Amino acid sequence: MEYNNVEMDSDNESTTIEWDNVIKKEARGADDYDLGEVQEVTDNHILTQKGIMEKKWFQIPKHLAQGFDGNKLILNIIESDAKNLYVIDEPHSPPNDEIQNDNSETTVPLIEERLEPTKREVVEEAKIIKEPVRETKQVEMELTHEELVIERKPLDEPRPTDQNPVESRTEIKIPLKREEIEVNKQSYVKEEIIAKKKPITETRTVSEEVTSEKVEELGKE
Repeated sequence: MEYNNVEMDSDNESTTIEWDNVIKKEARGADDYDLGEVQEVTDNHILTQKGIMEKKWFQIPKHLAQGFDGNKLILNIIESDAKNLYVIDEPHSPPNDEIQNDNSETTVPLIEERLEPTKREVVEEAKIIKEPVRETKQVEMELTHEELVIERKPLDEPRPTDQNPVESRTEIKIPLKREEIEVNKQSYVKEEIIAKKKPITETRTVSEEVTSEKVEELGKE
């Protein structure tokens, strides 16, 4: 099988991809979506295989290749495009001589987990409590009232009048004014409490069990 070297422009920079070096290398989309392993490069397409037990095949136009760093081929597609546009059925088996060449090498990926801690914002509440404090206070006030004062004023000579003497005990009411206390309450701000927030940065250690794979070579039975 023959692979061609192609020179293309990406972001106005000339990038050369040695296509014979990308076979059996990892392929990734522009959004870092895993496209599997490059199996074949033709004049127009790049064929990749993802998975071992449940295989998925992608046939991607060759002109979408962005670059190759020696280990990873980057293609200018995203996950949704890969799944909707470039998934194909398993390609036909190559001729016998090519089958022998392909079967001479099998790549088994070894997978490991890595801790990738992230930060999330949690809102907590700090409470300020106001309580009533009751006390009795006294205020002195001056009050004025009227009292009845009787004065007698004898006349030098009696004065005629049209009024007749009362025929029985008669009560005469004279209004007397007095002041009383009316208590009202008025609220006043006597002090202000200012609540401020300041960020405190602290370092914490995250510990979590991760799993990785290793290969154990078994002898022939």
